[in-house]
Amino acid sequence: MHRRTFLTIAILGSLSFAMPTIFSHQIMTVNGPIPAHKMGITLPHEHITTDFTGAELVKQPQYEMEGAAVGILPYLLELKALGCTALFECTPNYIGRDVRLLKALSERSGIDIVTNTGYYAAVNYKYLPKHFYEESAEQLSKRWIDEWKHGIDGTGIRPGFIKIGVNKAPLSEHERKLVEAAAITHLQTGLTIAIHTGDGPAAAEELEWLMSKGVAPEAMIWVHAQNDKDDDHYLTDLARMGVWISLDGVNAKPLQLKRYLYQLQSMRAEGLLNRVLISHDDGWAVRSVEKEGKKSIELSLFDNGNRVPYHTIFSKLVPNLLSSGFTRRDIKQIMVKNPRHAYMIRVRKK
Repeated sequence: MHRRTFLTIAILGSLSFAMPTIFSHQIMTVNGPIPAHKMGITLPHEHITTDFTGAELVKQPQYEMEGAAVGILPYLLELKALGCTALFECTPNYIGRDVRLLKALSERSGIDIVTNTGYYAAVNYKYLPKHFYEESAEQLSKRWIDEWKHGIDGTGIRPGFIKIGVNKAPLSEHERKLVEAAAITHLQTGLTIAIHTGDGPAAAEELEWLMSKGVAPEAMIWVHAQNDKDDDHYLTDLARMGVWISLDGVNAKPLQLKRYLYQLQSMRAEGLLNRVLISHDDGWAVRSVEKEGKKSIELSLFDNGNRVPYHTIFSKLVPNLLSSGFTRRDIKQIMVKNPRHAYMIRVRKK
C-alpha cells in the first residue's frame, strides 16, 4: 500500500480509539510486578543470551546457567553503577530466551529485567517452531496468554511484553498471522507489542493490521526504526499516530553515533521526542566451538560495534546529546519517562 494511502486510512481509523484507556501503572519484571513510576533509567531493547542455532534443533539453553551468570554479571553491575535500573530483554522463545538466567541475574545485580512472550519470523522463519505452521493466530495467542497467566515453562516468571519479528514489506501470510496473534494477546493481557521490523512500509502495514484488530497505535513499538530511510518519513508519520519509535542499535562507531544524533534531533524538532526509545541491542551469542577435537559452548559478545555491552549510550551518546543542545529534561524524557509509558501494561475499559 502507498504510504499516503495508508496514512489516510489509518488516521481515519484511529478515531475509533477515542475510548478512554486505563493504565494498570505496572511493569511486569522477572521478579514480579513493580509500579511503573519506580522504574528509573531504562534500556528498553537489549539481550542477555541469544541462540542462533534455529528453532527446535537443539535443547536450549545449551550452556550451564551458573557459568553464564558469573560471566555476564559484572557487566550488569557496571550498568547499575552507571545509574540504569531496568533492562528489557528482547530474546523471544526458540531463539534463546532463558528466564531462569534472567531472574538470577536480576536478583544478583539489582537491575529489574523484563522478559517477553511471542515468536520471531525474521531470517526466513528460522526461529519459528513446527506448531506455528499448524496453528491459527488464536491458537498461538493462547500459548502466549497462558505464559502471561501462569508463567513461562513452569517457572512462574511472567512476560512483561510481546516480542515478534517480521521482515520487509509486504508481510507474508505467516507474518500477518504472527501480528494477528500478537494483537489477540495484547487485547487479552494489556502487554505492549514490540515488533522487529524490516523497513518503514512493513511498520505501516503492521500498524494497519493491528488497528484493524482493535489495537491502538500506542501499544506498538517499531523495533529497529533507526534503519528507515530519512526521506520516507515513516518515523515521524507513525510517531504522530502514537507508535513508539525504537532506535535500538546504538554503537560506538562515529558515523553511527552521528546518525543517532541526527535522528534524535529530527524527532525533537518535530515535537516527537516523547515517542522515542533508545537502546544498544547488545548481548551474548551462544556459539558451538571446537578446540583440540572437542566441542564446547561459549558465549561471545554480539559484534555490533560496542566493545563493552550496554555502555555506549552512557559514555558517548548522552554526552553528545548534551553538547548538541539537548537538556537533562530531554534525556529523562527519552530514558525514563518514555520506557515507562511504552511498556506500562494497558487495560481497556469495557
